Amino acid sequence: MNNDSLSQQWFSKFKSICVPLLEKSQLSAGTVAAVLPLLSSLESTLLDAGQTGFTLSQSLVSYIFFPLSTILRRNDLSAIPDQVLEKIFGVLAILCETWWWSCDTLIWDQIFKLCSSIIGGVEGKGKGKIRDDETKEAAARCLWAIVRQRRLEEAPQDLPGGLLRDRSQQFMPVLGQTINTLLLTAKSPHLPLQRISLKILHALISVYASEQFLPSILPGVVSSMAKIKGLEALEPVIVKSLGDEVCIREDFINLADDPTVNPKPPDLPPYLTPRTSSWLRASASQLHIALNSLTPLVNHPTPLALVALSSFSRAILASTHLTLPQSRPLLFSFPEVCWPSASDARLPLLQALLEISKENLSSLPRSIVSQDDTKVEHIAGQIEAICLLATSSSTSSTGLGLPSISLGIDTLLGPTGGIEKWGYTLLSVLEFTSPQVNVSQDSVAQLLLEDNADNPDTVNFPEAMLKNVLARSTRDALARMLRALGRISGENCIYAVEWFVSTGRYSRTNNAVAALWCAARLLEGISGFSLDEGGMAISSGPRSRKLERFARGLARDLAELWDEEPDFNSQSDITRTDRHTDDSLLTTEFTKGFKTIRATLQVAEPRATVPNLSDDQPILHKIFCLQLLSISAGILQARYASVLIQVLYPILHSIVSPTPHLSLTGLATLHFVSAVMSYASPANLLLSNFDYALDSVSRRLSRRWLDVDATKVMAVLVRLVGADVVQKAGDVVEECFDRLDEYHGYDVIVQGLVGVLGEVIKVIEEGQDDMQSLTITYSLEPLFEWLTHRNDLPPQEDTTDYGPAPRKAWGNTEGASDKTQSDQPKVAEDAEPAPTPGQALAKQMVSRSIYFLTHASPVIRARILNLLSSATPVLSESALLPSIHQAWPFILNRLNDAEPFVVSAAAGLVESLVTHVGSFMGRRVWDDVWPRFDSILKKLDVSDHQNALTRRGYGAVGTESAYTHSHRLYRSTLRTMTAAVAGVHMQDTSGWQVILAFRRFLHKQAHEELQACARELYAALAKGNGDAVWLALMATCGRLTGEVAILREYKWDIRDNVCLILNE
Repeated sequence: MNNDSLSQQWFSKFKSICVPLLEKSQLSAGTVAAVLPLLSSLESTLLDAGQTGFTLSQSLVSYIFFPLSTILRRNDLSAIPDQVLEKIFGVLAILCETWWWSCDTLIWDQIFKLCSSIIGGVEGKGKGKIRDDETKEAAARCLWAIVRQRRLEEAPQDLPGGLLRDRSQQFMPVLGQTINTLLLTAKSPHLPLQRISLKILHALISVYASEQFLPSILPGVVSSMAKIKGLEALEPVIVKSLGDEVCIREDFINLADDPTVNPKPPDLPPYLTPRTSSWLRASASQLHIALNSLTPLVNHPTPLALVALSSFSRAILASTHLTLPQSRPLLFSFPEVCWPSASDARLPLLQALLEISKENLSSLPRSIVSQDDTKVEHIAGQIEAICLLATSSSTSSTGLGLPSISLGIDTLLGPTGGIEKWGYTLLSVLEFTSPQVNVSQDSVAQLLLEDNADNPDTVNFPEAMLKNVLARSTRDALARMLRALGRISGENCIYAVEWFVSTGRYSRTNNAVAALWCAARLLEGISGFSLDEGGMAISSGPRSRKLERFARGLARDLAELWDEEPDFNSQSDITRTDRHTDDSLLTTEFTKGFKTIRATLQVAEPRATVPNLSDDQPILHKIFCLQLLSISAGILQARYASVLIQVLYPILHSIVSPTPHLSLTGLATLHFVSAVMSYASPANLLLSNFDYALDSVSRRLSRRWLDVDATKVMAVLVRLVGADVVQKAGDVVEECFDRLDEYHGYDVIVQGLVGVLGEVIKVIEEGQDDMQSLTITYSLEPLFEWLTHRNDLPPQEDTTDYGPAPRKAWGNTEGASDKTQSDQPKVAEDAEPAPTPGQALAKQMVSRSIYFLTHASPVIRARILNLLSSATPVLSESALLPSIHQAWPFILNRLNDAEPFVVSAAAGLVESLVTHVGSFMGRRVWDDVWPRFDSILKKLDVSDHQNALTRRGYGAVGTESAYTHSHRLYRSTLRTMTAAVAGVHMQDTSGWQVILAFRRFLHKQAHEELQACARELYAALAKGNGDAVWLALMATCGRLTGEVAILREYKWDIRDNVCLILNE
């Protein structure tokens, strides 16, 4: 088919649509319904023609445009419905794709103004009609079709006219109004309209707006685009308004630094702004503020946004090197900016990097105190990136000369860097707080060691919270920044670490705590490792002597802080008095809420009171000191042994702290030091240096130097070392009893020392359990021997009766036998094996501790009774019974003690004795203990009615909780009598008393544990005198009549337990 026939065919299709559309060009309520399908059909036909490759001729385009223009001319624009306008703009957008090359200028202007009026809601005179977003989007797409820049390759072959390039000055007001309208629609929540508006803005500013016109629209475009981050439209308006090329062409850029010279601006129309030096300074300052608002895009999660920001930065840097010098560091800080590689760009690049570092360090405190986490993280990331850039350039030849950055950082952190000025400013905004956790009576480290003291899981250093920094990523960014500064500076940074340590050593204020934290992070950077990595990840490479000497001195100085009494009343540092002389270092105050108005006649402001020292600041001070001790251990590694005698006590003292944060830090420090010194576990470290640790504790239990926490340190030392401490425990026991003799009048010291002895007993008991398990293993050897020979034939025996004949050889056998026996040592058949070291220690502790059973403090009396209870299963009868026999009157007196917990501890001791040495305690229980138990049961029966924890209900017995002293006393009494009944024959009178006294615990309303103990007691009683048990229990249930009916108890329901006992 030739072109003429094809054109005629498409003309017929368009004619069938355009003629009815022209007939109904006068819109009314009845014709709108017919016009909409025709416009839709016209749009679909144009799309079909474009898909087939058919090119509309100019005459055919004019033919199709005529009915559309007729509708627009014959009807008031505000009376045309939105749906009709949307279809018309859709058809016009398709037509303009081809018509743009040959369209008349007048028609182009009319379409431009029509689209602009619909988008801006200005139709004719007045405000006009407010169109919906879909109609505005259609108008914007039509406007985009006539303003977008086209390439010559897109032009038709029979192009009759030229490209529309320049616009006259009469068109500038219309262009300005259109740009103002598009700035408003660019903020629309309708995303398609927002996107097309930004594309049109970029085209209008890049192609149609002249260089003289752009300064007039610069403030509005920058303000609007900075709010919505419209980088596509922001880039051309900055480059064409403030670019180096246009400013040099107008010959005023050299006057930017000379405000006295003010040339006369040229005569321009009122809507144009002349470029002058004052205009350049003002515009550059305002533009810098707008560019600074783009900083949050650095952390944008979308890669497309980061690429756009990088492209925008490169374009601005390349075009405004002379006009925007103050914005160069900010633009260089944006991600993935391409660094110039030419040799003549080295100096500007280095200057920009140094300016970035200087500006970021000065603005970091202000950003921290304003709680702008995003800005703080961005600044810290920039400084870290500069340090990494300098580090990488020092090991590779890039030709950029970036090692000079390292020299600048060395100067900043060195003696001439002015750390006394910027350091205090940074410390004033870093306020640390402890995390909000629950505090228990025992330290968290002791709770972690409760079940697995030998090999607990790896303990990480807990984090401290920054008051002005909320996000964890921001805190990590600040720490990485300081590590990067220390890493790039190396040993030159030691001066800064010394300054921070000296600032924080002699005070407990917020600034002192922050100074120690900064020192720890810088020292991590110098050392090349982080505490978060753990001790096993540290390389064993060589360290410089200067760094090792500094680490050794730092460890000794910090360890001395645990020996000093800090002056918590000093709330400020003396050396900070010179800060007020420099106005540039004034502290930025960030407040919330309303400012209080003083309704007084005083002219002067009231003097600010010194803030009270927070309770957690001394704790945080010790925490960061422990971190510094750990870092120094990582530096010295195996050579850290020379300072362990000073360092071990501070670490162990922190472990026993009741503050969870400090306790966990102490345990983490112990693990870290053990790992870097190549010990398999903390127990091995403490065992190898046990003399150091014990000596440090002993020095703090002298008359010249008394620390009440030293006993806790000794206890946790024994617990950490474990069973291996038996080899060294003799010194511990001797030390404890020496101090008991010296400080027996101080309850706190005595309690702590008795606690240490209790820990030793626990360790000895664990070691004895291990020996018993080994003994059980060895005792299986006879079984294995029998299994090997179980199928062998029995030996042949001579059963012949030879009558009266000698069975042995003739000779003096008696003399030889006596001589042989005289040569061998005589061993008693009942001789016991020699006691183990653990048993010898336990015997010594028992024999020397019984004198404290009469101590004035009830707590100490209870602790001694518990100690004797723990030692009972450890010692043999020959080692234990002499001491118990000597202390028996004191033990009986403790059963009549005024304090319930002492009575409970005494009952526990009697229970342990009856269980392990029943033959010795049999008659003593019936003669001495049972009468006292009977009296105790009667007293408890009365006191339970006054206890708030007593079980409620008819005939209820005992308390609700299993942790009350009365419940423990009931349990010990039941178990003691059970063991006594099973071990010794009881008298009928005493047995009957026991049967009647413990019936209450068979009540189903009693505690389950007491019911179980009572069933065991009655089961043991039934083995010795089953008839008496049956008689008493059946009579209590009401099953018997007669004289025993008086034993009936209606308030106790014991039938279920009685059935269980009798069925056994």
